[in-house]
Amino acid sequence: MSFIHDDFLLDNETAKYLYHNHAKKMPIIDYHCHLSPKEIAEDKTFKNITEVWLGGKGFGDHYKWRLMRTNGVEERFITGNEPDFERFKKWADTVKYLFGNPLYHWTHLELKRYFDIDLLLNPDTAKEIYETANKKIANLSAIKFIESSNVEVVCTTDDPIDDLKYHKLIKTKKNYNFKVLPAWRPDVVVNIELDTFNGYINKLAKVVNFKIENLNDLEKALRLRIDYFHENDCRLSDHGIDQMVFLETTKAEVQEIFRKRQEGKKLSKEEIAKYKGYLMTFFGREYHRLNWVQQYHIGAIRDINKRQFNDLGKDSGYDAIQDNLIAEALAQTLNSLDATNQLPKTIIYTLNPRDFEVAITIMQAFQGGGIAGKLQFGAPWWFLDNEDGIEKQFRALANNGLLSKFVGMLTDSRSFLSYPRHEYFRRVLCNYIGKEVEKGRFPNDRALLGKLVEDISYNNAKNYFGY
Repeated sequence: MSFIHDDFLLDNETAKYLYHNHAKKMPIIDYHCHLSPKEIAEDKTFKNITEVWLGGKGFGDHYKWRLMRTNGVEERFITGNEPDFERFKKWADTVKYLFGNPLYHWTHLELKRYFDIDLLLNPDTAKEIYETANKKIANLSAIKFIESSNVEVVCTTDDPIDDLKYHKLIKTKKNYNFKVLPAWRPDVVVNIELDTFNGYINKLAKVVNFKIENLNDLEKALRLRIDYFHENDCRLSDHGIDQMVFLETTKAEVQEIFRKRQEGKKLSKEEIAKYKGYLMTFFGREYHRLNWVQQYHIGAIRDINKRQFNDLGKDSGYDAIQDNLIAEALAQTLNSLDATNQLPKTIIYTLNPRDFEVAITIMQAFQGGGIAGKLQFGAPWWFLDNEDGIEKQFRALANNGLLSKFVGMLTDSRSFLSYPRHEYFRRVLCNYIGKEVEKGRFPNDRALLGKLVEDISYNNAKNYFGY
């Protein structure tokens, strides 16, 4: 039997029934990813499986890069310019050591789903797999990867100054059977403490065609860009919040903080917290005005290996889980929006599993308005999108909320081959539900269970985002 067989990860009969009769058939709404709209618009093709799997310096799969480094692979084979097959062999050698790691599953799911390869990847099979995959990849492309995965919507992650020309181009292509929509990601504007802040404000000023000399100018510029994104079908924002902060302040105080930063002066922690809290409230009110969904990705500590960051840049695999406390600042941020009844739909992701119940119990205090699941506890993210992390998320949400209203999985990926992560998630979901049923903890009502699985796999996201 193939390692990736029909009942992979399905350990009980209820799970098998639910997956094959309900989860498997549902389309995918990938509401958060890092795919390139340019590569989709141009229907990018790949010269070989190394390019699509490993990438190279500046762009690639840092999940794989981290494990290759742990296996003792030299950097020149990871992000460097060694021959592609030699790099592929180094990944194959690493795969044989991945017992217990989700990348073992993802690797073989991708080989099976896109290349119909059942062989286990290791040094002995590397050449055969490389040649077989490359023969098939010649007839594949960005669009074919998406369409073959039954994807209905792709939401990319986009900078506020992006002109969205590739989204516009994709919209004109009537032969695509999926949508590609932008998502607003204004982290550079929020992170006032970064060296790049003033330079970015200058870029923003050029885009809106007026000088940004004070806080009113900044708000006007951001509002114009938000409206521009809205006109181009954006209904979703995303915020990478490494450390959740919030301090009560006034607009006059924030104006002074902004002026001080424009002069190149260093800000105190309190000033940074006041600015960020104020701006997140500003953004939330704008999202509420336009009926957008906001996402908070909380709790990464980024680029902690400064030597490697200086050589390879960001998103190269040198991030980890942050352990700052989040409860008070998260509650204050949500309350600042709820106080004026302008809290938009919100998805909260926490990278530290310690914070699961913290985030869920806080968000439950702000539910209401006749919107089912208005505040969502987001999918297991980054270091947690494995079987253990997914089940922890299910338990935490079910214990203190409504798992049945959960909007389900996303790829959060830069790879066109990552859609089997939705299959992985759905198999874990069905297995989790099946275990509970077969232990007698939930009735074996197949109509009820089937709807639950279909809703979490697809229906809830479609209704929540309005896609």
